[in-house]
Order: sequence, then C-alpha cells, then structure tokens
Amino acid sequence: MKNLVILSGKGGTGKTSITAAFANLAKNGNPPIKTVLADADVDAANLELVIKPKRVASHEFIGGEIAVINPDTCIRCGICEQICRFDAILPPDSTRAAYQVDPIACDGCAACVYQCPEGAIQMQPQKAGYWYHSSSPFGDLFHADLIPAQENSGKLVTIVKQNGRLQALDSGASLLIVDGPPGIGCPVISAVAGADLGVIVTEPTPAGAHDLERALQTVQHFRIPALVIINKADLNPDMTQAIKDASKERNVDVIGEIPFDPLITTAMKQGQDIITYQPNSPASQVIQTIWKKIIIRLSLSGEEL
Repeated sequence: MKNLVILSGKGGTGKTSITAAFANLAKNGNPPIKTVLADADVDAANLELVIKPKRVASHEFIGGEIAVINPDTCIRCGICEQICRFDAILPPDSTRAAYQVDPIACDGCAACVYQCPEGAIQMQPQKAGYWYHSSSPFGDLFHADLIPAQENSGKLVTIVKQNGRLQALDSGASLLIVDGPPGIGCPVISAVAGADLGVIVTEPTPAGAHDLERALQTVQHFRIPALVIINKADLNPDMTQAIKDASKERNVDVIGEIPFDPLITTAMKQGQDIITYQPNSPASQVIQTIWKKIIIRLSLSGEEL
C-alpha cells in the first residue's frame, strides 16, 4: 500500500479540489486503484463537501486534560491562582463561592494540582472533537471535526490517518490519499509521517511561493519525496517561472501547471469534483495528466519513468 499526501504551504491553493479529482481518477481509472481517503485538515475539513460521503461511524476525540476545582474542598487559599502561568484560575467573587478554572485559558499543565494543599483540584479529560468513518463513491473516508478553540489537532490528525491506513490494509486497498492541512505545524508533520510521496499544491503569488518553500523544507526534512503542482499557473507567468526555478534548485519536479478554470468553482458549488462535473475542461485534462505521472511515481501503474 502506498501513502500519498497532498499538501499546501497556505490555505486556498485548491488542494482539496485536486484531492477530490485524484480520488475520482483512482476509482475510475484504467485500471482502477482501490483507495482509502483521509482528510487530515481537522481544523477545517471540507473534502466531504465535494465527495458527499455517508457516515458509517462517529467517535469522540479526547484531547488534553483541564483542571477542575472541587468547591466543597477548596479552602480559598489562593495558591493555585498564584502559581498558574496562564491566568486560568478565577478567584471567588459575587458569582463564585470558590476558585474556578477557566477551561479556555487552562493549558493542562497540572501545576495547580500538585500545589493544592487540600487536593481539591483534579485533572479531567476534555472532549476536543469527533472523528468519523464514512463511505463515499470513491472509497472509505476518514475525517474529523475539531471543536473550535481546542488544540491537539496533531494528535487528531494521527488518529484519522492511522484509521485510514488500517482500513486500507484490512480492505486490500493499494493507496491511501491524505488531504493534508495547510501550513507547516504539528498537523502537517503528523500528516506527512510515513508518506511515500508528498504533492504540494501552490499558486503563482508571492505568498504561494514563500509558503511553498516552507512546505518543501518540511517534507525534505523528513525525507519525504516531493512533487509540486502550480494551480492557476497562467494568471502570473513570471511568478510561475520563479516557482519552477526555485523548485529546480531543490531538485523537486513541477509535474503540472493547472490553468485557471472557472468550472472548478462551478463544480464546487454543485458539490462535485471537476472530473465528475466536466472531464474535458482545461483543468480536468491537466489534472488527468498529473495523476498519470503520480501513479507512475508510486509504481501503481506498471509503467516506468
């Protein structure tokens, strides 16, 4: 089984639209490739908006822990407030008879637990989101929703990806496609771990070029082979050439330049990927060529480079 992760140094480059198109091409290619999908952008998962999955199972995600003060045993000594570095301890006032913990501000360090002389503070697990197993026209999909203001998204990404990998192994799938999160933080590191190939989608803008460089540094640090796709490449030919030159300096191939195609937006409004909506559009034709190159690189086509 091969593990393909689609990344972008920044949001809004078209990563999810391209991922959905790849899922379609894997399912309906000649020969078809049995695929499992994982949406690792748990802070703003939206692959399901394009491939319309049906939910099979839902699971709670328990992130970190937060401190909780028992008002019956709290003696109001104030030690917890003094030692909390995150200003998460709320002192007694007209609305509170004892000290309380602000769950948003609490970082879960447990310093107050160890310092409370009465043992009035305990750490409690905190529900931080949900992860799901769904079925889609293009294969099983694993995805998640992180509750707003919750952290530990890197841990949730790992859960989503691990369950996608297990499903792929159990079902005999040849490919796991991971729609990765933007940026270069912990969620991205979790998404690229163990990948056979990272495909980075960028756009010909100064921000796109800058964040592509950061994304390439990330995947190359973890020794993940990388390829680059330039989306909307015809909108700024000079910047497109600059991205190609920078990629060449890093010995990274640009395997496709997708032209600006308004039909991609139209397809998204219809809840479809561009291959389903219009397989002969300019963008669709380039994406199909890119896909052929990717499956060759992953040795899934029987052809040689």
